[in-house]
This record gives sequence, structure tokens and C-alpha cells, in this order.
Amino acid sequence: FFHEADADVFCLQETKLQAGQIDLDLPGYHQYWNYAEKKGYSGTALFTKKEPLSVTYGIGVEAHDHEGRVITAEFPAYYVITCYTPNSQNELARLDYRMEWEDAWRAYLKQLEAEKPVIFCGDFNVAQEREKFTELLAAGFTDTWRYFYPDQAGVYSWWSYRFKAREKNAGWRIDYFCVSDCLKDRLESAKIHTEVLGSDHCPVELCLKE
Repeated sequence: FFHEADADVFCLQETKLQAGQIDLDLPGYHQYWNYAEKKGYSGTALFTKKEPLSVTYGIGVEAHDHEGRVITAEFPAYYVITCYTPNSQNELARLDYRMEWEDAWRAYLKQLEAEKPVIFCGDFNVAQEREKFTELLAAGFTDTWRYFYPDQAGVYSWWSYRFKAREKNAGWRIDYFCVSDCLKDRLESAKIHTEVLGSDHCPVELCLKE
């Protein structure tokens, strides 16, 4: 799928790796990895054909930057950000932390946006936390898949490994590409590749006009 898609930028979440645990040969791509301090947990990666002007890791908030959840690549016209949002966990054990994260994440995006538009994607783990996601979009961002398919139901990006969930298409749409509202005119297409197997998630895609 990686070679077939031939994307300008690839963003990964929940890589679960530490430095030195993988030697991935991707000719033509610059690679950036953010590792969690805890082994076998969280983590993100970003691969890009064009070298970014700068790359930063985390959101600049000590409490949120130990789990390798965010990589920001700055390009001339916008920022591209890969994000693996913390899960609220069983019985919402981490819900309070998740709410703090949501506010800090939104503030981080708005801070970047003051300089140039943002494109952010990833596993946003939106289940019980719909209100915070609505708040995020209301702050000036567009859910690109919903922009093209405002009323389409039954298309998901994640299925549990249990209960034959994928076979039955009993899933959730928790993987997103969002952009600053000012980029709406440049949106060309958004896709959810439900046909691509190999994970409990499937890839999501965004194409922008040059």
C-alpha cells in the first residue's frame, strides 16, 4: 500500500517502537519518529518526500510530551501534524487526563495557525469525547472526509479484533484528516481505505490541490 499510494507525506500512529528497534529503508523519504518513554507503547512517525523547514516533537506541554504522540513538520505553506490522541481507556479511567489533553491540543493548533494553516491527522480516538471534537472543529477546522461526504454513514476506519467486527462492519471512524478552514478551497478528495487490511485500523487519505 505504501508504494501504491506514493503519497507526499505519510503519517503513522501507535508505532510502539523505541529508537534503534527498526531500520526502515524508504528511498526518497525523510523519516521522523517520536517514541514514548514507556516501551512498547504509543509513538508516531512521519515520512515525507520534501524535507520540512523544521520538525518538532510533542506540543510543548511537559505533562503531555512523554508518550511520543505528536510530530509537527513545517512546510512553506502549512504545517502537517501526525497525532495519536490518548485513549480514555476502560471505564474512562483516563478521561480527566484526556480532557486536559484536548484543551492543550486545541491551543497548540491555534498557536501554530497564527503563523500558517495546519493539516493534522491521526487516530483521534473520538468515542465518548464527541463534544471536545465538536469544540475543536468549531475553533476553525474542517473534518475533510465529512466535508466531501456530509451524510454518508457506515464507513469506518477502525474495527475491534473481537467478535468478527470487521467482517460485520461494526466499527468506528476514529481516524481523521482535518485542516484549517482557510484550506477548504484546496481540498481535492478524502478517502477511507476500508479495503486495506493488515491492522485493526485502515488508512485514511487526503489530497490537496497544488
